[in-house]
Amino acid sequence: MDQISGYGTALIAALPRIAAAILLIIVTWLTVIASRWIIRRVANRARMRRNLREVLMMLTSIVIWLIGLLIACTIVFPSITPGRALTTLGLGSVAIGFAFKDIFENFLAGLLILLREPFKIGDYIWTEESGIEGQVEEITIRDTHIRQTDGQLAVVPNAELFQNPVVVRTDAELRRTSIICGVAYGEDVDISRTVIEDAVRSVDTVRNDVRDVQVFAHAFGASSIDFEITWWTGSRPIDIRASRDQVVSAVKRALDDAGIEIPFPYRTLTFKSDSPVPLPPQSGESSPDS
Repeated sequence: MDQISGYGTALIAALPRIAAAILLIIVTWLTVIASRWIIRRVANRARMRRNLREVLMMLTSIVIWLIGLLIACTIVFPSITPGRALTTLGLGSVAIGFAFKDIFENFLAGLLILLREPFKIGDYIWTEESGIEGQVEEITIRDTHIRQTDGQLAVVPNAELFQNPVVVRTDAELRRTSIICGVAYGEDVDISRTVIEDAVRSVDTVRNDVRDVQVFAHAFGASSIDFEITWWTGSRPIDIRASRDQVVSAVKRALDDAGIEIPFPYRTLTFKSDSPVPLPPQSGESSPDS
């Protein structure tokens, strides 16, 4: 009974300190709210990037909460000095860091991505590690949300994006694209090149006002001289697909109008001896049975 009575007496004696700690926690919470409001107002006036604003708000909140909780602990437990509390907090942080390595790795990667901003919301990116391609919808501290071109949502850990190469498709306004077009060996190469180039220039989505259209004789194909056609258009995937559609249609119409043949693949067979299969007679020759 004396022990229980002693506990009760100690609890009653500690009530003022507990009340003060609770009050301090409430003040800390209000301070966090006020600091976030101030940062938001200042960031809006300074036209600060949204990502940077969110990082500042989060870091400020963490620092204020750590200070408030540390002071609250020293109030409730007077024997715990700030130095001892910091030492305990440091050892605990190391243990927690080993236990939640992946979480903290993604957390730090998210901070660096938000601060450096290698890509932003609305960009189309491609990740080398997982092969995911799509539009960035949201960047959080832990992961990045990517809406793929087929409509599916991919949630990618920030550590993967930070440690592996990422291609930002829409970093620039324009992007180069190309197709291969073949004409028959009997056609004039220079005339064919001119017809193709004029056709590509006439397409609305081709930005030949910024970058010139290029048409090069690329290779000797199986049944055609292959031209590589290169031009610049919008950098979004839909811009690329739409521009290719229009360029292919325009080149086909122009070659048809100019009477330039786009050959079908064909093969010529040569036999070293008489053909084992009877061949049809050539024009002007009579059939052996006639």
